[in-house]
Amino acid sequence: MDLFVANFLNWQSFLMIWPLLAQGLVVTLKLVVVCLPLACMSGLAAGIAYSFAGPGLRRLIVVAIDLLRSFPALVLLVLIYYSLPAIDIRISGFWAVVLALCLNNTGYFGEIFRAGLVSVDKGQGEAAHALGFGPVRAMVWIILPQAFRRVMAPCASNALELVKTTSIASIVAMPELLRSARVAQEQTYNPTPLTAVAVIFFLMLWPFSRWVSVLERRAIIARG
Repeated sequence: MDLFVANFLNWQSFLMIWPLLAQGLVVTLKLVVVCLPLACMSGLAAGIAYSFAGPGLRRLIVVAIDLLRSFPALVLLVLIYYSLPAIDIRISGFWAVVLALCLNNTGYFGEIFRAGLVSVDKGQGEAAHALGFGPVRAMVWIILPQAFRRVMAPCASNALELVKTTSIASIVAMPELLRSARVAQEQTYNPTPLTAVAVIFFLMLWPFSRWVSVLERRAIIARG
């Protein structure tokens, strides 16, 4: 037990490397603050576009969504960061990570919103049109609010996954939380920094995870 504590729960090591972990935590939170709204809005735009599109364009939107979901975020990051300079396009590591995460999660959020909008009974839109609502007003005031209630749980769950996926930033030497822990591990010669990262992620995500569980239970009750 003493050996375990000395290697994985070394308090002196934690105090020494905490400033480095704090710096990594700030970078991780910046990625989340930028990526999550962008991915959510672009996914919503894809879902709305699907609702208004004709059959041909709908197929293209579905193909695009499937492609974005099929590529792992890590693969997208490697392609973006290392391939774009070959065509004289250079972006920083931060924005490469943002672009990779947004593209990948646009696919997931797009499918969630598409399914949510499709699940709203067509009679709702027809009733809105009968009351004099145009297509856009019917979408904004009638269809979207119902779709939002239905997709809140899967959207929250996907947001949770996005936060965890920010760790891919370490591939391009971004000083996010995981990379900071690895650097700190090299300085302390023990895995305490990795344990600290696990605890930080748990404390940061566990309340959100419980909220997602509550939303999922409510969704099941509503369907029942």
